[in-house]
Amino acid sequence: MSLDADRIVDRRRMRRKLTFWRVTALLIAIVAVVGLAFTLVPRRDMLGSGEYIARIKVQGLIRGNQERTEALERLARQSSAKAVIVHVDTPGGTTAGSEQLYDSLRRIQARKPVVIVVDGMAASGGYITAIAGDHIISQETSLVGSIGVLFQFPNFSEALKTLGIKVEAIRSAPLKAAPNGFEPTSPEARAAIESIIRDSYDWFKGLVKERRRFDDAQLAAVSDGRVFTGRQALGLKLIDALGDERTAREWLAREKQIPASTPVRDYALQSRFGELSFLHVAAWTFEKIGLDGLARQFEAWGGAAAIDRLNLDGLLALWHPSVSQ
Repeated sequence: MSLDADRIVDRRRMRRKLTFWRVTALLIAIVAVVGLAFTLVPRRDMLGSGEYIARIKVQGLIRGNQERTEALERLARQSSAKAVIVHVDTPGGTTAGSEQLYDSLRRIQARKPVVIVVDGMAASGGYITAIAGDHIISQETSLVGSIGVLFQFPNFSEALKTLGIKVEAIRSAPLKAAPNGFEPTSPEARAAIESIIRDSYDWFKGLVKERRRFDDAQLAAVSDGRVFTGRQALGLKLIDALGDERTAREWLAREKQIPASTPVRDYALQSRFGELSFLHVAAWTFEKIGLDGLARQFEAWGGAAAIDRLNLDGLLALWHPSVSQ
């Protein structure tokens, strides 16, 4: 009888575990379906009808992004979007990616007012983004500037020599794949890279001089690679005003006759069905139903994927305290 009772208890325990996992699987399936449905709803349908001011956000590292370019082209054509407020919080990124974003914003600016609001930082490629607008507003303690270009690469030649490792290379020309990090950088290779840096730096300074209407003395005062606070940047004419989004709306009403009552609505620069976006949707859903532990776990997984995207190659317009220009 004792053995039969133990078996009954074990079966009941197994049934409870099975029920738990079935419920868990059902919840995950529901989250996936809800997340997919949420993702596939076109953002323009969520904007509603009528005139509005579009709000876009440029955050994190800037890289080339064709989907972002196409989204901005659609925004430029939308007659219901009477103006655009761009929130910037970025240390920059690749020079090519920053140029691509600048060109896209300039195409919008040719059709409708564009106001830049610097939330935390508009440095290097972030400042390239900012000068695409008609008017730049920054908070007093935001960081602005870092006008400069960086080319950075590791050199393992001394470590390889210590380990007794030699990397052989057969090149079509002396400067092919130079510098490569496996051998000391030759003077010729260094000169070639410095030429690229100078040319890109001149391009960057030319944009600033044109867009901010600087003379040579004003440009020289701000183009040594430093960042400035919003208060300093205002005095140096890197920005036009101190404030926030409310300041931007007041400027649009005063200078562009766009009523202050015009609603401001978010406009997505990339699909919510992008890389691992479902992890963030799942995290949001779990948080709303009270499963905070699962929400944090899904958000952590999404963050790990984001870290992988921080690897940047090529010429950089990027500010960081350890590699500031």
